Amino acid sequence: MRAHLSDFDLVVASDLAAALDLLANGESRRPMAGGTDLMVLFNAGRLPYRKLVSIAKLPELLGIAVTPDAVTIGAGVTYSAIMRHPVLQSEFPLLCQAAGWTGSPANQNRGTLGGNIANASPAADTPPALLVYDAELELISKKGSRHIAYDQFHTGYKAMQLRLDELIAKIHLKREYCKLKQYARKVGTRKAQAISKVCFNATAEMDSSIIKQIHVGLGSVAPVPLRCHKVEAALTGQRLTDALIAHARTVIAEEITPIDDIRSTSQYRSLVTQNLLSEFLGQLR
Repeated sequence: MRAHLSDFDLVVASDLAAALDLLANGESRRPMAGGTDLMVLFNAGRLPYRKLVSIAKLPELLGIAVTPDAVTIGAGVTYSAIMRHPVLQSEFPLLCQAAGWTGSPANQNRGTLGGNIANASPAADTPPALLVYDAELELISKKGSRHIAYDQFHTGYKAMQLRLDELIAKIHLKREYCKLKQYARKVGTRKAQAISKVCFNATAEMDSSIIKQIHVGLGSVAPVPLRCHKVEAALTGQRLTDALIAHARTVIAEEITPIDDIRSTSQYRSLVTQNLLSEFLGQLR
């Protein structure tokens, strides 16, 4: 059953301070930026809360700041803005590619990076890229701000370390990936506008045939966007051989927990994940 607008109370925040006041006043008001995920629930009559505050276009949540050491992306920055940014294109191509995978151009023009994170879908496109880039989130409330490694943010399916009075304000990325081998694949029913069956992102640094450093991030294979620490530990410092690749396939198959659902099966997801890992490692030779 479709929802009715009269059942909802939406307040447009005049600035960030006003938005934080509304979140802190005990009304259980929830933030809305681009609304690309929330409107799907609204149209289906399944939006679980009635009081919202619009944080769209708040200047404090917009902009991409570049310093010699880091790039800081405002949580309200759209996917389209990410794809157009020259530093992100050259140094963080996996994030730009993921932004381009996210929905239609209309969604990309309105949807935000912070919203994709806060929606907390294990099948979202940008989280695996943020995981391999060791992203750090800046959370803000009336009580102040705090920083948390993105790898520690998601605690379970649709659960995260974000209080009801907090907003995701910024995403911080260190500028240390441009010289690394970078790889991303999204496997879905279609090439565009499809929720992933498996989303695979990885970066690696090689020293001759030795894997000096490797990061692997996955989507749609666990209750949360998954950083694969076990397979990273199994590969780091090792000489890249066929035997090592075979071992890594076993490790990653044990690290993920895919499910059967309307889009795919757990068996398919496991095999595809192993094959994508093999493909990436093969490119490092």
